[in-house]
Amino acid sequence: MEWLYRNWKKFGKNFEEGGKLNWLSSFYDAFDTFLFTPQTTAKRLGTHIHDGSDSKRTMIIVVLALVPALLFGMFNVGYQHLLATGQLAAGMTAALWWKAFGFGFLAVLPYILVSYIVGLGIEFTVAQIKHEEVAEGFLVTGFIIPLIVPINTPLWQVAIATAFAVIFAKEVFGGTGYNIFNVALITRAFLFFAYPSHMTGDEPFVRTGGTWGWDGGHAIVDGFSGATPLTQMSTGSAVELGFWDLFNGLIPGSVGETCCWAILLGACLLLATGVASWKTMLSVFVGGGLTAWLFNMFGSEANLAAQYPWYMHLVSGGFAFGAVFMATDPVTSARTECGKWIYGFLIGLVAVLVRVLNPGYPEGMMLAILLMNAFAPLIDWCVVNANIRRRASRIPTANADRVQNTDLITDKSGLSAEGGLSGKAGLSSGSPKDGLKKGGAL
Repeated sequence: MEWLYRNWKKFGKNFEEGGKLNWLSSFYDAFDTFLFTPQTTAKRLGTHIHDGSDSKRTMIIVVLALVPALLFGMFNVGYQHLLATGQLAAGMTAALWWKAFGFGFLAVLPYILVSYIVGLGIEFTVAQIKHEEVAEGFLVTGFIIPLIVPINTPLWQVAIATAFAVIFAKEVFGGTGYNIFNVALITRAFLFFAYPSHMTGDEPFVRTGGTWGWDGGHAIVDGFSGATPLTQMSTGSAVELGFWDLFNGLIPGSVGETCCWAILLGACLLLATGVASWKTMLSVFVGGGLTAWLFNMFGSEANLAAQYPWYMHLVSGGFAFGAVFMATDPVTSARTECGKWIYGFLIGLVAVLVRVLNPGYPEGMMLAILLMNAFAPLIDWCVVNANIRRRASRIPTANADRVQNTDLITDKSGLSAEGGLSGKAGLSSGSPKDGLKKGGAL
């Protein structure tokens, strides 16, 4: 490793000022800080943490937290394919298990490649033009995008949506750390409004054809439906799946959003490392659960979404995935401690409201997070100003308390509130005992 590091640094001299590859310095710097621990730290002035941890390593933790959802998503893509083509009629075997995972791997891999090639290509180009370091935020964004889109979304649509999101939702605001909206969700929103037929219905979520020419040509079993549980409910069909079916995630849906236990594993890693806020995460589930419970109690019985059990809402669609990986985005979420509770609660509330009151859009989580992204600065502003007013209101009371304490101290020390000696000292203003009269002399 030492040999590799020395040769890498030797090669890096070509990218320094005056080097023949200086025009690609941002590219070299990006790979250098990604592959090796940075050797530079902030100057020893002020309050800085002097270690090798940087944003890239924080982002890598988030990527690791996403891996369980990705791996299960790959398997589920293959599993739904085998189920739709009748290959599981005799039951699951070890060979079919590996076939399902292999099929899903080949189906999902192109989405990951397109997401990173397009997104990082734009970020590298912008960084080189501006002579800045390549931002590390897309390490996570590029990983999330393939997990929140249906498996049958055309790759060229994903490329266009990713480019749109990176340019107009991130770079025009100044790059990583300055964007108002979650970039991955802007990608999904672009796809949803530009190409709705590829984002909703019973066809986008199950790959019934082959992948790269493999395992195609099978007939679809009679009565098969690739609709998600929320889509079924929005069309007036009862959801026959139970809580544990939804929790385990072997159902149609976006690649990484179906399996709640895989998402839970990622949440544990994020919370254990302190990368994500447990307040935001928990408040999303509280807000969504409470709102759904109120609809269960007082909603119309004719509305299937209103009577959908509150705990089922929490494991349906992209609710859990959004609460863990997107609502907790430190750039676009609320930053004050109290604001995190408000921000998360409102996300859960709005998500369930959209599901129940807007049958044309059965999900709701995407719109809820994007809406609260817009309100996050306002929430923080209100929390900070409320704290300032609360502290300011204590000032007159504090001054009065200090005056009262001063009176008590002076009384005990023999000084009256008017500045004279107290009676205990034998010099009261009206004490005939000491030959003094009020206003008189000795």
